[in-house]
Amino acid sequence: MTTTAEDQGTSGPTMTGRMLVVALVSAVSGFLYGYDTGIISGALLQISDEFDIGHGLEQVIAASILLGAVIGALSGSVLSERAGRHRTILVIAVVFVLGTLAAALAPSPWALAGGRVLLGVAVGGATQTVPMYVAELAPAARRGRLVLCFQLAIGVGIVVATIVGATEALDWRIAIGAAAVPALVMGVLMLLLPESPRWLVRQDRSDDARAVLERLRPASYDVDGELAEIADLDEQERGVRDDRRGWRGLRQRWVRPALVVGCGIAVFTQLSGIEMIIYYSPTILTDNGFSTSTALQVSVALGFAYLVAQLVGLALVDRVGRRRLALVTIPGAALALGTLGTVFATGHSGRGSTPFIIACLVVFMLFTAGGLQLMGWLTGSEIYPLAVRSAGTAAQSAVLWSTNLLITLTLLSTIELLGVGQTFWLYAAFNVAAFVFVWRLMPELTGRSLENIESHLADGEFSPADFEEPEPEPAPGR
Repeated sequence: MTTTAEDQGTSGPTMTGRMLVVALVSAVSGFLYGYDTGIISGALLQISDEFDIGHGLEQVIAASILLGAVIGALSGSVLSERAGRHRTILVIAVVFVLGTLAAALAPSPWALAGGRVLLGVAVGGATQTVPMYVAELAPAARRGRLVLCFQLAIGVGIVVATIVGATEALDWRIAIGAAAVPALVMGVLMLLLPESPRWLVRQDRSDDARAVLERLRPASYDVDGELAEIADLDEQERGVRDDRRGWRGLRQRWVRPALVVGCGIAVFTQLSGIEMIIYYSPTILTDNGFSTSTALQVSVALGFAYLVAQLVGLALVDRVGRRRLALVTIPGAALALGTLGTVFATGHSGRGSTPFIIACLVVFMLFTAGGLQLMGWLTGSEIYPLAVRSAGTAAQSAVLWSTNLLITLTLLSTIELLGVGQTFWLYAAFNVAAFVFVWRLMPELTGRSLENIESHLADGEFSPADFEEPEPEPAPGR
């Protein structure tokens, strides 16, 4: 029996050199996301002094990148569908460089905000396009780890940004402008990589798609089987009307379960409290009696905890499974936030409780960063049918960034209204809701080909129970 690429061992095919370059591009783009969104927290101290601005304009500068990210996620969908994933990522690399330089050389606070909007367009475009591109190039057995190189690198970027901010060793313009270097590296690496074979098949370029797969897969790999699976699905979609493609296609009843799961996961990755901790933990801690130096050191420790959790999650996600990993880790995050809420709400947040508070923050970061946070970009890259994949990933990215923007603009006001402890309880409740959502709606996608996932959607079988059986082997002679 001839087997497809998906069936060549549970550990998957040997990684080729070009697939490692694909992983590196994913990592660089993720690093830029983490660094560019994280560096502003430390840089704002210097920016405020230089431009003599108040808290209102500081919030505009901090949130401007999130507004740009929403725009970038939506526009990236259109561009990646029309021009291809490869060209779109090249454009994103250029926009990264231009946005970085515009922000670093800004002569005024409003110019800085404008530069960060442009930078956000690149960040949002990268979150929409890069995981999708990697997923479409990767074999199913390696897809989770390769896509999550993007998520892991976000943690590296956050760690570097918190260290730079805590040391205050660099002028803010240099700290922001330094991101142009990895953006250039990302552009150069993309010149070494091919277009997505799935996009090429859709453009009636099957010979080019075969050539791409032969370059990406080992010599013993069953390229014919993988190409046949892609081509079969494309042929089925040829008969799909225009109103079932792209953004209009997302309104189809059979696609709706994927959209609900993908966008729901995106919302809960933000409502988990991760942005509250990353963006505002120094503010929350200093407002409650911590010294500035201690608060900044805790921020660095949380950045390292984020990175360690991502490394562990990266090693486990394709073995344990996406759904199971989320269900195991979400309760730990909820318990940590609930405990923190009790400490603050009962007035036990004094100096004597400092080690316990820090420990709870680190435990929360380990559980949420090593579980639910991994699913935001991974599910978007693999859950949507090919005909609507660009639109689906764009919608999911836009929902994620919009939720992030809403939290960033309202969190401090929520704390003033409810109190620190009660706000922690609120986000603990969000984690409980996330657990229920994953348990009831999110199927286990680990080890499934993109085509098999789409077949389940088309057959109306997209509940967790429908994915309990392993993916069937192909018929002989494929």
